[in-house]
Amino acid sequence: MEKIRLQKYFTDCGVMSRRRAEKEIADGNVKVNGEVAVVGQTVIQDVDTVEYNGKIIRKCDEDKKICIMLNKPRGFITSLSDDRGRKCVTELLRDFPERVYPIGRLDMYSEGLLLLTNDGELANALTHPRHGVAKIYHVSTEGIPTDSQMVALRAPMTIDGYSLLPVKSEIIGRSAGSAVIEMHLYEGRNRQIRKMCDAVGIKIRRLKRVAIGDIILGDLEKGKYRYLSDSEIEYLKKTAKIGGNENA
Repeated sequence: MEKIRLQKYFTDCGVMSRRRAEKEIADGNVKVNGEVAVVGQTVIQDVDTVEYNGKIIRKCDEDKKICIMLNKPRGFITSLSDDRGRKCVTELLRDFPERVYPIGRLDMYSEGLLLLTNDGELANALTHPRHGVAKIYHVSTEGIPTDSQMVALRAPMTIDGYSLLPVKSEIIGRSAGSAVIEMHLYEGRNRQIRKMCDAVGIKIRRLKRVAIGDIILGDLEKGKYRYLSDSEIEYLKKTAKIGGNENA
């Protein structure tokens, strides 16, 4: 019988991300077989009993796995709850019948396409950079970036001590005193686009995620959601190369 890390068990069950699970475990909110769990602990599915805040957690049945697209407005954080009183995306899903959690992040002042799911395998695959699913953003700027700024934006860059891969960046629109840059990210480091633009002197007016691979936000209204179609989910799974051994 295969053992898996406790934080991965939570994502497989569609309860929360690995990062959130690690925090909940560290805070003493998780028990395994009646004992308070520790970060890094392993469990055996359908053998060990895992509890979170007194509720037994079981893996989601395959036929109940879902994925939705939300058009996140500015001013919401991509967390299930917040101890600082900030608005969370879960407030936009109060009428949603299933428990889902965000795949990846959009910072509080960014907007656009956010995927949420109860499929832990899909979530893990899409958030790992090696799977190569491009996240596409439109960046509205204050002023028109110069040619030298655009060259610097496309070049390898080090942010917060981390060497970033080059990011495809092209100006796709101009208007009086502003431009729109389309940027393709594969890594998604914390506030990466904002830090990159700041490093080359480009001021951001608005930051919007418009697509994840071929999954396009389109004209979905702000604050609204829709289910992904079967073909869209199959595309994500194929692109993310789901099927390997991911037990870490």
